[in-house]
Amino acid sequence: MELKARVDREEALAFLGHRGQKLGDLRERPERAACLCEKELVPRGVYREMGASEALALLPGRDIARHVEGCARVVLLAVTVGMQSEMLLRRERALSATDGLLVDACASSLVEQAANVLNAHIVEEATARNLAATSRFSPGYGDLSLSCQPAFLVASGADRALGIHATAAHLLVPTKSITAVIGLRSHPNSAREGGASTAPTEGIRCSTCPVADTCALRAEGRTCYGNPA
Repeated sequence: MELKARVDREEALAFLGHRGQKLGDLRERPERAACLCEKELVPRGVYREMGASEALALLPGRDIARHVEGCARVVLLAVTVGMQSEMLLRRERALSATDGLLVDACASSLVEQAANVLNAHIVEEATARNLAATSRFSPGYGDLSLSCQPAFLVASGADRALGIHATAAHLLVPTKSITAVIGLRSHPNSAREGGASTAPTEGIRCSTCPVADTCALRAEGRTCYGNPA
């Protein structure tokens, strides 16, 4: 499905380490990069719901099991801005190293915002069924190894529907792609009071995460599990 999403300008700058400094005359270049991504890239996503036990058979690790604890159903989702993003990035990097970095950050923001759009759609559907949805949890978080990506893509249908595949090192291609898990559990009170509820995440810590050193969320003082880094 096509997802209507826009680049979050501040998020894109944060990916580059911007912390509110004045950009002055440089403001036009990030805006150009954002507009370019919005014009040339089309975010698309797919999701599949399945039983929690079936999903956990594909997803090794204690942290993901803890994240969906109490959930009878689980949603596997995938989002990408397509192979066009690879061509756009190569073109911009060839023209200018700076513009290449800006477009890279804007494409990252665009796919993240697209994931938020799909996430919201899944939560809305869950709420209509009196189910509460957990937050997103992606391969690479906590002890959920990236090695599950190939099976994840097949199980979610993202390999066929979106053309996403995993390299030998379990990295996604196109690179501007996201896979994630959302748990669904019967908890109508939580659904009515706030939309999404979060399953227990006490065991997830930056200290045990394999991508902690390069995590954009951690660089901003945030985490994937809701507590300060």
